[in-house]
Amino acid sequence: MRLASWVAGACVLAFLALFFGWPVASMLWRGISGESGLDLSGYGEVLGSTRTWRLLGNTVGMALAAAVGAVLLGVPTASILYRRRVPGRALLRGIITVPFVLPTVVVGVAFRSLLGTGGPLGWLGIDGTTAAVVFAMVFFNVSVVVRQVGTFWRSIDPGLGEAARTLGASPARAFLSVTLPQLAPAITAAAGLVFLFCSTAFGIVLTLGTPAPGTLETEIYTETTVFLDLRTAAVLSTLQLLIVVAALVVSSRLNRRTETAIKQRDTRDRPLRRADAPALIVTLVTVFGVVLLPLATLLVRSVLVDGEWSLHNYEALSTSGMGFAGGITPAQALAHSLQAAVDATWISLLFGIPLALLLSRRTRGAAAGAQRLLDVAIMLPLGVSAVTLGFGYVVSLQALAPQLAHSGVLVPLAQAVVALPLVVRSLVPAMRAIDPALREAARTLGAGPWRVLATVDGPVLARALGVGAGFAFAISLGEFGATSFLAAPDRATLPILIARLLGRPGGDNYGMALAAAVVLAVVCATIMLLSEWLRPRGAKTTIGGAW
Repeated sequence: MRLASWVAGACVLAFLALFFGWPVASMLWRGISGESGLDLSGYGEVLGSTRTWRLLGNTVGMALAAAVGAVLLGVPTASILYRRRVPGRALLRGIITVPFVLPTVVVGVAFRSLLGTGGPLGWLGIDGTTAAVVFAMVFFNVSVVVRQVGTFWRSIDPGLGEAARTLGASPARAFLSVTLPQLAPAITAAAGLVFLFCSTAFGIVLTLGTPAPGTLETEIYTETTVFLDLRTAAVLSTLQLLIVVAALVVSSRLNRRTETAIKQRDTRDRPLRRADAPALIVTLVTVFGVVLLPLATLLVRSVLVDGEWSLHNYEALSTSGMGFAGGITPAQALAHSLQAAVDATWISLLFGIPLALLLSRRTRGAAAGAQRLLDVAIMLPLGVSAVTLGFGYVVSLQALAPQLAHSGVLVPLAQAVVALPLVVRSLVPAMRAIDPALREAARTLGAGPWRVLATVDGPVLARALGVGAGFAFAISLGEFGATSFLAAPDRATLPILIARLLGRPGGDNYGMALAAAVVLAVVCATIMLLSEWLRPRGAKTTIGGAW
């Protein structure tokens, strides 16, 4: 059994080496190679350009601003949804969860409908600006802060804060002097993850108009698809890779501290108090103003045509739209998306299940070190931009099989690589929640290793698979970065087609983009709500400690 587990782990590493390591390494090599071998002049040219540093500053600045915004909204919301008994708390938690699993193009379309001409917040005049992108990033990532800080907060003994109040401290002083220092590891870890996700945001920035000068992500895409300058794109990809890997390392170290504390205690919820009024107001603003308002605006504007209620935009989803000259329809693109997501889901589960079983076992010595190394390896795709991954596929296959890179065959494989860390992070906590004494009891009664796996681990794993499959399907369905490089022209997925519709003039094209975004959002939200319902009780799904 142990040998089979390590063989399975070796197969997973081989899969990652072939479909993740090789493409990324090929991309890195393109930046340091020339016609005669090693050539670092490309780095000097790109890093010596003022535009490169403007792109870097804009990328880091927006990610930092979004992280701060998500923390300011997420921490008070976590205090209400994870520490207080409020009516409809389960529903509010579900609403907070939805944005994180929405496709990035859906988020971009929702904010264009909210902030653009005719939108409820169009009077702000920030459509297409950096502020709009940051607002959308906060919407997309506030659930990361709420979940991570909320879960950690439940492990903190409220007695210390109550003792400070007894000694005369005001609620604000008790929070700042006692509770906040204890929450600091969870807050900083969550902020690091938000920074990581925002620094690699692509679909949001692209659909919101790519505010000047853009980001490293959008510049990589432009250099590759518009100017065909693969060397510059490779240098920028390397620069971005260094940023996200550094963010991932820092966040992972902080997450270890939060996971240790979470295992210590699980306190009961308390009723709302008068001192909770500010946090409750922030929670309501976050749920209804930040999360629901953009989605509601998207839905309403998708059924408004020339000021009248109509389903015209949805009926047009069976057509190619204006100016497409016989291109595929959104209905066909949705079918392509669903097929690719199904394929990516079973591939990610095929490798994710044995890996989760391996990582959930308690080991010692050299085996424990190998287990930690494998855990780090599986997290690497989370720290690499999907655009960089897709670009790496093109570069690595350009000499060997140039037609394969753009045939669409690789789309499910790239999506599976992106989804695999999320699948593993959804399965491992459920498996670790099993009492080892149950396995020992089964062995004492004569059950062999495979019988123990089937009777003890099997039922828990079967239920947790719903969560893993849901994450894989939703992430794959909305994946945009790598797919934009690899999808065949006649096999475009719905996120890619929505971006194309937004880039073409005409009210019908824009209306179709709105309707298609609603359809995609409903499918993803439904999948994730079902997955949340299937989540095993007592198991906490984590994405790098964040979920």
